Amino acid sequence: MNERRAAIRERVIYGATADAGSGRSRPCVVRNFSEEGAHVVFSNDMRVPDDIGLTIARKGKSYRAHVVWWRNNAAGVAFRSAAVVHTPSSEFEERLRTSETKTRQLKRRVRELLGEG
Repeated sequence: MNERRAAIRERVIYGATADAGSGRSRPCVVRNFSEEGAHVVFSNDMRVPDDIGLTIARKGKSYRAHVVWWRNNAAGVAFRSAAVVHTPSSEFEERLRTSETKTRQLKRRVRELLGEG
């Protein structure tokens, strides 16, 4: 398969909420993620609008996103902008977020050293 994404996505399992506007929000799961987009899975195949808000509490961010593709109960979204979400978090969540950031940085560095990106 020809990769058309600008950034490599990491496999993740994040709980999230998709805001479809008009006060309607739907729980979903983020299956892969980069700072430029994500693969989002919903519990059923009810469609969402082309532009949504995606809040990922574990990342502490909310994204404005455009749905690029939709298949069954999954969608690929491209982020337009991000904003920090102020949610109460535990010390464990903060340490986990920091660890995930460091892991991404190390993976990027390994790819650079191997000449893959």
